Amino acid sequence: MEGFIMTAQLLLSLSILIAVHEWGHFIAARTFNIRVEKFYLFFDFLFPLANVANFSLLKYKKGDTEFGVGWFPLGGYVKIAGMVDESMDKEQMKTPPQPWEFRSKPAWQRLIVMLGGIIVNVIVGIIIFVCLTYFVGDTYIPTKYVNTHGGIEARELGRKIGLQTGDKIVAINGKAFDDFSEVSQPDALLAQDSYYTVDRNGEQLKISIPADFIENFNSKEASLNFIAPRIEPLVEKVEKTFIPYDSAKQEEGDKMETIAGQINLQPGDRIVEINGQPIEFQDQVTKAVKGKKLDSLSIKIKRGEETLAFKKSFKDHYMIGYLPKGIDEKELSVIKYSFGQSLGMGAGRAFGVITTQLKAFKKIFSGQISLKNSLSGPIGIAKAYGGNWDWVRFWSMTGLLSMVLAFMNLLPIPALDGGYVMFLLYEMITGREPSEKFFETSLKIGFALLIVLMVFVFYNDIAKLFH
Repeated sequence: MEGFIMTAQLLLSLSILIAVHEWGHFIAARTFNIRVEKFYLFFDFLFPLANVANFSLLKYKKGDTEFGVGWFPLGGYVKIAGMVDESMDKEQMKTPPQPWEFRSKPAWQRLIVMLGGIIVNVIVGIIIFVCLTYFVGDTYIPTKYVNTHGGIEARELGRKIGLQTGDKIVAINGKAFDDFSEVSQPDALLAQDSYYTVDRNGEQLKISIPADFIENFNSKEASLNFIAPRIEPLVEKVEKTFIPYDSAKQEEGDKMETIAGQINLQPGDRIVEINGQPIEFQDQVTKAVKGKKLDSLSIKIKRGEETLAFKKSFKDHYMIGYLPKGIDEKELSVIKYSFGQSLGMGAGRAFGVITTQLKAFKKIFSGQISLKNSLSGPIGIAKAYGGNWDWVRFWSMTGLLSMVLAFMNLLPIPALDGGYVMFLLYEMITGREPSEKFFETSLKIGFALLIVLMVFVFYNDIAKLFH
């Protein structure tokens, strides 16, 4: 079910973004009285083979334009009269230019038509970020709260770079910060010679962040393995039974009663001692039982004013059987913004996505981070939406992807909008159009590069699943 929800969110998000991108080209073309023959969400052919498997899931014609939904869900296109595009229809180019065709218009008009999709993606991205800022605002865990309530729990990735449980991160790249989530944001991880300033038992330490460390944050699961605020060992939900996965005595699927079930653990109970060791934080509970082969488990809990002690067999167990209570909502910082504030902040956050892309590209080209480990395809992106439908996260991802698509489409690669823009700028500067043969050859090379990249991304995505 989670996989279905992830896929549905990705398809809906991409459908919205593809539709508005192609609408940008469409409305710009129609503004200059250029005929648009087709407007398709997804391809009605096996991209990039324009004459293979030509059929639509849905189509209707209005005026000169056929609107439709294709069967191949990896993009979309508008077929503009007098222009060689994804459909690779070169027959129309053999006839004399007509007034309603793309090729008969001045270069500046053609440039606007080619930039139309990118411009609309940027506008949509800004609108989404502005709306999120205005209607949702910001809710975050204050760094001050973390540092006054035990500091951080350093998990595998955190320990790998030298962080320790109990550390208090007081600055990122020399700057104090209020929102604890900033410790794993691209702004922190992509900075040159980035580092954390840590207070460890009253001593200030500098913990360097490796240049390629951001590669570890390609999935939500991986990022959860970095650091987290320490929380109290308070019971929120009790799991009464579990299925043992490391026992010769239990048949697969048989359930055992958890320790929590055996001692009738209740929401609100606090773990105060395990096997004679005082417990102050939840990570100490995890450390005491995770991966340990214990014959028995002694546990003390505090329930109201009463302290209860138990000793139970821990053979074949690997957990106590409860979910801890997270940080209380009243401890979170909630900020609401006026519409005027949201306009500036939303636009800044939208263009911040572009800045992050530029920083990432710089590190890729300099060899500091790996292209293979940095790329995420449809599977990786779908996982970022999460297995439950959260509209705030959905629109956050959609806004981010809108800006990323605008950035990627502007790259000067033939077959992308940026490739057409590059040729048009050449024409406007020199006064000469590239030859038709050169243009067609460039398009074919561009399409070939896109196919290679697409295959690589899909392979990379699948490989990560089995890593």
